[in-house]
Amino acid sequence: MYKVDFNNPKHFHFIGIGGVSMSGLAEILVKRGFTVTGSDNSESQYTSNLMKLGVRIAFSQEASNITDDIDCVVYTAAIKDDNPELSEAKRREIPLLTRAQFLGQVMDNYSESIAVAGTHGKTSTTSMISQVLLELPEDPTISIGGIFSAINSNIHAGTSETFITEACEYTNSYHEFYPKYSIILNIEEDHLDFFKDLNDIRHSFNKFANNTLDDGCIIINNDIPDLSEITEGTKAEIVTFGTTNEADCYAKNISFDDFGNGIFTPVCCGEELEEIHLKVPGNHNISNALAAVLFLKKFGVDNKTIKAGLEKFEGAERRFQFKGKVNGINIIDDYAHHPTEIKVTLESAKNYPHERVVCVFQPHTYTRTKALLKELAEALSIADIVILSKIYAAREKDIYNVSSRDLLKEVEKYGTEAYYFDTFSEIEEFILKKCINNDLLITMGAGDIVKVGNELLEK
Repeated sequence: MYKVDFNNPKHFHFIGIGGVSMSGLAEILVKRGFTVTGSDNSESQYTSNLMKLGVRIAFSQEASNITDDIDCVVYTAAIKDDNPELSEAKRREIPLLTRAQFLGQVMDNYSESIAVAGTHGKTSTTSMISQVLLELPEDPTISIGGIFSAINSNIHAGTSETFITEACEYTNSYHEFYPKYSIILNIEEDHLDFFKDLNDIRHSFNKFANNTLDDGCIIINNDIPDLSEITEGTKAEIVTFGTTNEADCYAKNISFDDFGNGIFTPVCCGEELEEIHLKVPGNHNISNALAAVLFLKKFGVDNKTIKAGLEKFEGAERRFQFKGKVNGINIIDDYAHHPTEIKVTLESAKNYPHERVVCVFQPHTYTRTKALLKELAEALSIADIVILSKIYAAREKDIYNVSSRDLLKEVEKYGTEAYYFDTFSEIEEFILKKCINNDLLITMGAGDIVKVGNELLEK
């Protein structure tokens, strides 16, 4: 496999350079002195930023974009075999790397590499840790799957030996990573269009854990069932966080403020730290913070800096993000699309000032909706009112004989008031008629449901 060497800058071409992850990785290379070119189907804020840095980008994908001076081509999973640029690169026998392979190669250039994995909480936990690392004199490199307000971006190209990134299990892409520190937040059924079942997912996480460097450390949730199966075979140090004092790091004196934000005292490896008052809501964020605390202690960060960084963290984009207020309705946006995520988000919402919790949910992918239909309905029923939109297909075709109307029927079985609309405009019109002063409206899903809240705020 082609090796990315920061000490020997080359010319890299990115097919699909405008994506949130690809653009960030391209920026790291630019700031390391590499020559970077790329292509995409349309302009975006990410391509504009790269062009300001001197990156030449073509907005059509043609064979002529592949030139003799290119040393390696990086491409996303969305690029098909018949893509003209990919075909031309193969014809010219130019080395190829998938986005995941490339990210793994970049990681290998940092002596202090950190990969944050888990079914839920990757973005929030990576952002929490990054917030603390930014308090240190050393300048970390950060790659996050969403916009992080502290850097106003998804990427920060630092100058130190520290690199932190999310590690997604989908298509086993994180098997390309060999980090010094691996963090595993939780393991549940998801991405069942790729994985066979939960057992298959657990085998995948075991492989990820075993990729941790022998002199490294695995920070893992002690509440994961049969934990030893996940860490079996690794030579790295294993430390745990969790809800009970059987874990190496746990929380005591847990409480919540008037907005549902967690307050707790961490106990880490026998040491009781000073109380931490988070600015993000829910028990799940206390769990994320415990993972962060345990990693940061192993990383050698002092208690004062850990507390200061975690208390400064105000959340990542689309993670219980307050968007604004219209007609007395508070609008929150959240990325939750798995039943567990939906449940913890709606439970957190119950602790937030509100008259009623109104959830506008956009199911994400046909396979997930079909496989987890009853679990999705049970989680959504926590809301006072549920409004459903069409399923967001993402990478899939509508061949699975499932729709949002099926989910509607399941939600109604719980006695929850529920509605379905074909279009966002119908949803917005209904909200303006239905919602009352001090209702808490949550737009929820991993697709483009965020547009509903944005458009309401513009009315």
